[in-house]
Amino acid sequence: MTNPAFIPEENWRSSSFSQSNGGECVEVADGIPRTVPVRDSKTPEAPHLAFPHATFSTFIHAVRGGEFTAS
Repeated sequence: MTNPAFIPEENWRSSSFSQSNGGECVEVADGIPRTVPVRDSKTPEAPHLAFPHATFSTFIHAVRGGEFTAS
């Protein structure tokens, strides 16, 4: 997947931690079988990244577990 136009706009959502002031955040699309598309909220028309569901779940688990910290 490289064209977010093929994913309905209503499938995209921002993190509950994102602020609504136009800040920097990413959005993920729900409802795409076996895949988690990710896009930049500032340029939603640009190509997006697509991760296998298991890979994205592992990443989220690692983030929640504190494996990544801001430097």
